[in-house]
Parts: sequence; C-alpha cells; structure tokens
Amino acid sequence: MAELKADVLVLGAGMVGVCAALHLQKRGRNVVLIDRHDTAGEETSYGNGGLIECASVFPYMFPRDVSQILRYAFLRAPHVRYHFRDLPIFLPWLTRYFLASSPERALHSAMAELPLIQRSLIEHEALIAEANVPELLRRTGWIKLFRSERTLADAVQDLKRAGQHGVVGEVLDRPAISAREPHLTGDFSGAIHFPAPGFVPDPGGLAKAYAALFGRKGGRYLVGDARTLEQSGGRWRVATLEGTITAREVVVAMGPWSDQILAPLGYSIPLQVKRGYHLHLKPRGNAVLNHPVLDTDLGYLLAPMNRGIRLTTGAEFAHRDAPPTPIQVERALPRAHRLFPLGEPVDTKPWMGARPCLPDMLPVIGKAPRHGGLWFDFGHQHHGLTLGPATGRLLAEMMTGDTPFADVRPFAIERFG
Repeated sequence: MAELKADVLVLGAGMVGVCAALHLQKRGRNVVLIDRHDTAGEETSYGNGGLIECASVFPYMFPRDVSQILRYAFLRAPHVRYHFRDLPIFLPWLTRYFLASSPERALHSAMAELPLIQRSLIEHEALIAEANVPELLRRTGWIKLFRSERTLADAVQDLKRAGQHGVVGEVLDRPAISAREPHLTGDFSGAIHFPAPGFVPDPGGLAKAYAALFGRKGGRYLVGDARTLEQSGGRWRVATLEGTITAREVVVAMGPWSDQILAPLGYSIPLQVKRGYHLHLKPRGNAVLNHPVLDTDLGYLLAPMNRGIRLTTGAEFAHRDAPPTPIQVERALPRAHRLFPLGEPVDTKPWMGARPCLPDMLPVIGKAPRHGGLWFDFGHQHHGLTLGPATGRLLAEMMTGDTPFADVRPFAIERFG
C-alpha cells in the first residue's frame, strides 16, 4: 500500500479540528482530517447545549464564595458532582484552577479570550453560509432563569460588568418570561434574555456539515489511530485504515484525548475534564420551547433541539474513561418536568461527554516548543462549539504566516512551564 502524503494532518474531527482543517484549506494547504470515528462531530461537539456564546465574556472560573465552595464540597449543589475515588487525581488540578480564578488572573483570561468570543458568531455565520445549512442557526439567544432574588441580583451585576465589553441582556420579570416562554411554570424571581448568541439545534450535525464542506473542497477524511503518531525524517506519520499518511505538519485537536498525544512526546500539561450528560425528551402535547433555558439555581439547561428537548447537566469531576454515572440527569429530570411539559425520553439512556479544561480556562493554541511542525488547538473547556471557527482561523493564520487577529501569547503551551 503506497504511502499517502499531505501538507497538514489534523488529528480530531470535532468542531475544533474540523474548523482548523477548513481554515488551513482556505489558505491553500492540502489537509487531511483523521479521527477514530468514520464521521465528524461524534464526541464532545455532539453533546453541548447548542449555544454559540458570543455573550459569554467571562469564563467559568472556580468560585471564590466560601459558602458556595462548601456546597460543592459537600455535594449540596446540583451544578457540580465529583467522585471521591478520583479526588487524588483532581485535587492538584482543582488547586491550580482555584489559583487561576483569582480576580486578577480571571480577568486576564477573560480579556485574552475576548477577541475570540467576539468573533465566534461571525466566523460561524461565514461557515454556515458556505456550507449552505442556514437551518442549523437560530437567532433566538437564550434565557437564564433565577429562582432567588440573590442569584438574580448577582447576575444583574455580572451583566453590567459584561456590558462594558458589549454584551447586551434584557432583565425579565415574571410576565415578560411568560411572554417569551408561555409553557414554563415555576416561582421565578426573574430572568435575563441574552439575544445575541446563536443557537444550533443540532451541534453534531453542524460539525458534520462543516466536514462535508471540507470534503467538497477537496479535503480528505481518514479513519485512523492518532496514537500511532510519530516523527521521522522531518515528517509526521499516522496509521489509518487506508495506509500510513505523512505530512510536514500536524495539528493536535483531540479535545479531552489530547494528552494521549502529548504525554508520549514529553509534554506534561494540566489537562483535565469536566464530564457532562444530556437526555432528549419529547415535549408534551403542543408545548413549545422557544429558547434554550438555563434553570440557574437548579443546575440544568433545556434546549429545543431537532431531536427533542435536550436536558443538559452541569459538571462532573471524574476520570474521563470511568463508567457513566448520570446522577445529575436523574435529579434534574423531576425539576425539569415541573418547569416545562416534558413527555417520554427519546434516548434509551443519557449521553455522556467530556469537556477538556485547563486551569486558566484558556485553550492551548500554537506551535510546540520542542518539535518542528507540531501544532496545538485543544482545551476549549465549555466553549468548543462556540470557539471552534475562531480558533481554527487563529491557528491557520499562525501556521501560514498571516498576522493573527488576536494576541496569541496567552494561549501558548509554554505558560505551563
């Protein structure tokens, strides 16, 4: 079997990898996408809330409020769950996460990511138009519900702070909530509607549409094992079902599995995962959900996907490959039924995925310091769907010698020593 050749191999065909491949292809590179699945968007990119979060200026940092930390520690908050057996793995990372969440460092992370957030919807709109899938973008924004005056007041303050960076939100009282979502029931102190973010009713389908665009433009998609990656004679090679393929450059865009490539190459970085679950349910009767709705105080989100109403949970700290423990879904279900008229589940069991997170909640984007031709694009935490096109463009600009549209220094792998 003849050896295949390309300019760039992109390892990982989730939203991040597909978008990196597309942007490199736009700049004249012969690119091959490699994934263990025979179609794109089968892992983390499939299982999110569908939000292109151009209004999420401040990343999810470790809380500084002692009472909130204690609620998490004693598993009294629905937003977070952890496995005691995995604490030895997570405690060092959580310590780094806590330290990176100081007000000064959290602001640094937010401002570093701001140019990417601001371009997120713009870059998606361009790709959606090119892929001819306008039905996969809805301009409804999303709604954040609050059941206590305190959490509403805190959110209003956060909105004022985000407003300094162009974020727009409308504070809703109970009648205004009912006007936008007439089928919601509950005792709400208020809500905030963020009108700007895009909503994708089939996130995995959008990744597939982008991958199909990549193929129509001459890109190749191969099924292979990224763990076979090796460098020889100035080229990188990977074993695929169609034979070995080599290229001058390779991009690691494997999300929570990126450490499988980094560790053998001698790179030790604090990559951990926040696992999450979702379950699709039918709406009951003629009930309609018009926006994704976050029940903030009870820790779950309902989103009107093509497959049904998707219930998504908060974060679970557990080993990436440990068996699923969808306790958060089980606890959220009765609460969700009281919020919205839900019928029978569409899925036979909850889906589980893993968000790749670094302590400062910033991705790693850029070149490897010790290996020529090795590039990184992973660690997008809760924002893989949101940031995939923007970071793909940023990486492609770096790799092809164009002027990057944002400061790339905060995303360098060297920040971890």
